[in-house]
Order: sequence, then structure tokens, then C-alpha cells
Amino acid sequence: MERTLFEEEHELFRDTVRDFMSREVIPNHAQWEKDGIVPREIWKKAGDLGMFAMSVPEEHGGIGITDFRFNVVVIEEIIRAGASGLGFGLHNDVMAPYFVDLTNDEQKARWLPGFVSGELITAIAMTEPGAGSDLQGIRTTAEKDGDDYVLNGQKTFITNGINSDLVVVVAKTDPAAGARGTTLFVVERGMPGFQRGRNLDKVGLKAQDTAELFFENVRVPAANRLGLDDGQGFFQLMANLPQERLSIAVVAVAAAEAVLATTIDYCRNRQAFGRNLGGFQNTRFVLAELTTEVEIARLFVDTCVTALNAGTLTPVDAAKAKWWTTELQNKVIDRCLQLHGGYGYMTEYPVAKAWLDARVQTIYGGTTEIMKEIIGRSFGF
Repeated sequence: MERTLFEEEHELFRDTVRDFMSREVIPNHAQWEKDGIVPREIWKKAGDLGMFAMSVPEEHGGIGITDFRFNVVVIEEIIRAGASGLGFGLHNDVMAPYFVDLTNDEQKARWLPGFVSGELITAIAMTEPGAGSDLQGIRTTAEKDGDDYVLNGQKTFITNGINSDLVVVVAKTDPAAGARGTTLFVVERGMPGFQRGRNLDKVGLKAQDTAELFFENVRVPAANRLGLDDGQGFFQLMANLPQERLSIAVVAVAAAEAVLATTIDYCRNRQAFGRNLGGFQNTRFVLAELTTEVEIARLFVDTCVTALNAGTLTPVDAAKAKWWTTELQNKVIDRCLQLHGGYGYMTEYPVAKAWLDARVQTIYGGTTEIMKEIIGRSFGF
């Protein structure tokens, strides 16, 4: 079906992003996979092209356009290039609302220009060794001491954990207050007591730096707290999670589409028993099923993007998009790998890398089980 989500300005932007991927990313990504990290200079080059945080006001280096379709273009071109190491999605889709919507004028002036230029790379530190989807179970604390907060705790699985300059840390300021006792702080590179652990060795997303973070008596100025008062953190997180989950869904559908396209081409050319794989009814039926499901998912996700732009995307609809598309992504890639036979298990084939990269999609941003719980609670049982 004809896709109607984008307008001419988005397609012109797509040409810019695609050219950047072809010149700067695709020739180097295999090396970044070996290195386990993407060089910081790539962020600056992307920033020079206007690929970050278009919603940032002009006075702080952005263009002041709040339109998630530009974010979708960046995501889709990253997936098309197979560039799973770029942490741009976290920076653009997850972190931008925190730095644009939750900061005061002084914080905006201090952080937003670098955010837009790619000179300040961002991360969010929620997950802990003993707390994942259960955000109320975090144990990191921040105790008020004069004009500072003293931060202590540990975080893990932090995307952009090595490269990040600004880390939004979720901490308990009142452990007895439950959801109302959580506050968000921006911890900056170089603050005494802030240490990065190892760059974690993952199943997939090999070029994406993912780290443990340690905070030992880190003195964070009150001027680095997000929000007017303590205790707003949990609700700030909940407000921003729908966009994060939609971003993951956009990745899922784009990845499924990319693998399907390469698999169809493979089946068109690969010979078995004297004819190409596409000549077998089973192959055609599998591809017909997957193509139909992916196209239906695409329509739902595009509708969610439109709703986000209109300010009407609900947490429930974002949860539906997130769990369904990520489970579908894994199903599609697994069945496409099967159609490749033994070659599908070779990492030199894109389907193998896609298979490895996809597995985390049903876990981060809230597991499939948590998404179903969110949807189930909406029935009011």
C-alpha cells in the first residue's frame, strides 16, 4: 500500500541522511563492530548536518520543529545501512524530551547547543543490577547536602555509556515515598566519583557502547536536577516512555522490512534442486505471510507516529506497538534466516547480524511482558 506518512521535506532530509550513511558510516561500521564503539567524531559530523533534536529552539542551535517524522527518517536510514552501533536513536528519541521539556532556561543554555551539535552525547541511567523494568525498585540514592546532592549507586546496560557526556540518572531522594520519592539528575563527564565500568560484551549491537556506571559520593549541584522539585522523576519517566517505545517499534518494522527485502532477493537467486528458492510453494507462502504482517505493522506504527505528533499517543497504544512489532521483528528475521539455510548462520550475511541485533528489542524499553501488563491494566479489571 502507498505510504502517506512523509512529505517532501522529509524525503529531502532522507537524502541527506542516506548520503551521510553511505559516506561516513557504512565503510567503517565493520571496524566499529570490532572496536565495540563508534568514534565520537561521527556524532559531530551528524550534528553538522542537523540530524539531532530538531525540536530544540533556534536560540539554542536547533530549528524548533517538533515533528517525529524527522526522527523516523533517521531511524530508518540507520537500519537500512545496517548501522546498529549508532546511538543516535537514544539521543534523539529518548533523551531530547528530557533536555528540551524538563530543563530551565539556564540548563537549556548550558546543554542544548552541544546536544544539537553532537559535542555532548547523552544517556539515561535507569536500569540497575537488581532493577530493570521495575523502576520503583531502584536503589541509587541522592541525599541533599547544602546546594548539592550526594549520589551513590550503580547502573548497568547503559546505552552510550562510554561515550556519554551527560547522563540522566534516576535516583531515590526519598526512599520511603515510593513513586513520589524518585528524582532525575544530570551527571556530567568528569564529576568526581563518577566512574564508567567495562564496555559490556553483548550478543548483538556490537558497535554500540553499553556500559556499567558507578556513582560514589558524586556531588551533583542542585542546578543539575531536572524539574522544580524533588520527587517528580517517576512521573517524568512515565511521560516520556511512550515516545521511547514508539522509537523501538519504528526500529522493529524498519529492520523487518530490510531483512525481508534481502531475503526475497536471496530466494530469487539461490538455486536448490534445479530451481531458485522462490520457485517452491513453501518459500512463497512464508514470504507472503511475513510481508503481510510487516505491512500491517507498518500501518499501525505510522498511525502511532501521527498520533505522537498530534499529542494523542497513549501509553497503551505505545505499548501495543512496542511488544507486537518487536516480537514480529524477531519472528520475521528468524524465518528469513531459515530460508537462507546454512548461509544464514554466517555473520557475513546481513540476516545473521540482524538476527543477533534484534533479540534485545523485546527486552529494553520495557519487556514484552510489561507491555502486556500495561495493556491489560487498561481494561480496569
